[in-house]
Amino acid sequence: MMQPAHQQVDHRQTKQILWAMILGLIVGLVAYYYHWTEFVSVLEPLGTMFIKLLKMLIVPLVLSSIYMSIVNLGSPEKLGSLGVKSIIYYFITTCIAVLIGLILVNIFKPGSGLDIASISNELSTEQVTKFQTSADTGLFKTIMSVLMDAVPANPFQSMAEMQILQIIVFSIFLGIASLVYRDDAKPMIGFMESLEKLSMTLIHWIMKIAPIGIFALMVAVISTAGLHALEALGKYMVVVVLGLTLHFFVLLAIASWRHKSSPWFVVKSVLPAMLTAFSTSSSASTLPVTMACVEDNLGVDRNTAQFVLPLGATINMDGTALYESVAVIFIGQAYGLDLSLGNQIIIFMTASLAAVGAAAIPGAGLVTMSIVLSAVGYPLDGIGLILAVDRLLDMFRTCVNVFGDAVGTVVVESYNSKTSPQQTS
Repeated sequence: MMQPAHQQVDHRQTKQILWAMILGLIVGLVAYYYHWTEFVSVLEPLGTMFIKLLKMLIVPLVLSSIYMSIVNLGSPEKLGSLGVKSIIYYFITTCIAVLIGLILVNIFKPGSGLDIASISNELSTEQVTKFQTSADTGLFKTIMSVLMDAVPANPFQSMAEMQILQIIVFSIFLGIASLVYRDDAKPMIGFMESLEKLSMTLIHWIMKIAPIGIFALMVAVISTAGLHALEALGKYMVVVVLGLTLHFFVLLAIASWRHKSSPWFVVKSVLPAMLTAFSTSSSASTLPVTMACVEDNLGVDRNTAQFVLPLGATINMDGTALYESVAVIFIGQAYGLDLSLGNQIIIFMTASLAAVGAAAIPGAGLVTMSIVLSAVGYPLDGIGLILAVDRLLDMFRTCVNVFGDAVGTVVVESYNSKTSPQQTS
């Protein structure tokens, strides 16, 4: 049953983060045009430290939250039901996102008549190798690789390397074993329960310095990119951001419907996580904040949040899937390549599935995009066309990814509840 949402959302913290982003944007632009490199180099470590503090909690939080959610479910049958509902939601919303992207890029045609030479960026040797490796893998092998890589050979190594999907799988097996042998598992349950509570306490402490870290991150990004790249790729960026915005409103409508709340309440409740995602460009780094938002502000049951969110941060990439579908068609238009219905169906399928394999870290969408390009025979060099603005767009698509994860908890919880969620306005 969905718990009543806390009536008081932390408005002060949300406003502080929002103002930190705006101020960071302004200072970043000034630093870019006046070449304040020394100032940025002094400020940048603050942003890096903030991300590290968030990442520090990912492994203990995922391990303990997934484990405790399974133990508290009470039976493997309930676990199976929760998992099936989560995956169905992820698949449907990802397909909707890709479809929105394909429709918009075909209507506006941002790549048609583009002067490729004016915006093309040279790919580094390391990037070429990485993109080529992903492309040569092929879609089927990529999917199988994701499934095979999900099983950890050494769970402690997986934790050290922050392999989130492997940690989730290990936690699920450990949780199921604890359900079967609950008496023997009492010491482990007590340990995990304490670890989870302490992790959530640390999250709330770290979020008190979030405005400082987010300000530093914004300054670092904007002072490097500036606005020069926006001129040549403006139409492409507008299509991507428009698509992400439309998909955001689709997700918002779903959340408002299933939570029985006003859209504005949903947005206010998840805004701290979205702003953190925007500044860090990492679903994984934002996971602790997202978990706090859905539990404290939306009143989602802790067991649901603990299971659905880590899974979503790993395989639910609506924003990335939409971005990839637009980017691949854009590259095809820029090169004057075949954009037949058959090719676009292939793009729809591969973008929907390849996004699952995208890591929850900045820039991961570029790697999986090589799979989609390869599926339709488009040149991998085309990735160079969008490199200049990828970091900025990564911020937008990660924001949508995280919001989609949060909405997933609401949807799954609402279908698990025997009674309607509490009315919130």
